[in-house]
Amino acid sequence: MSLYIKICGLTSEAAVAAAVEAGADAIGFVMASSPRQVSVARAAELARGVPSTVDVIAVSRHPAQSLVDEIARVLRPARLQTDAGDLPHLVLPAGLGVLPVVRSGLPVPEPLPERFLYEGAHSGAGRVADWDEASRLARHGGLLLAGGLSPANVAAALRAVRPAGVDVSSGVESAPGIKDPELIREFVSNARAEARNLCGVAT
Repeated sequence: MSLYIKICGLTSEAAVAAAVEAGADAIGFVMASSPRQVSVARAAELARGVPSTVDVIAVSRHPAQSLVDEIARVLRPARLQTDAGDLPHLVLPAGLGVLPVVRSGLPVPEPLPERFLYEGAHSGAGRVADWDEASRLARHGGLLLAGGLSPANVAAALRAVRPAGVDVSSGVESAPGIKDPELIREFVSNARAEARNLCGVAT
């Protein structure tokens, strides 16, 4: 299987274009409190013209039902990303997929979702997640590794965790909320190269 690469926290047309051109599989727009936060309407503007081969993911944390409804109506993303513990309290509109977040230090859902994002306690803080725990969980589900990844450490992360995918935000920024196109390209290139080394097939 190909490595799934998500570039998160995009706030500009240039950042979206850089992620798409670099070959990312998914882009994320943050609708939770963050230097990268955008409105649902702004996310919809940025997502306009994104190829159907690239997943658009709405990133939230503890969202109100009204926000989920607005996201589904205005942005129409492939998936809503939010903490796994939020999902039992939400009514998900038809056609809206989910990307549950499992956080280090918190109880792990039983059973694990088929695909989930593994993150540290605080999203977007640039702190490396617990790779040992991530490695254990990756054996039982489609884990996307997030937390403190960058072009410099993504290869090591792939070797240590063997995830189904990786997610980067602050690690490809020149300043909080400002994506650097060259760092995006470097991250995707380094991740793809290491994935090829690990599995011995083209990714």
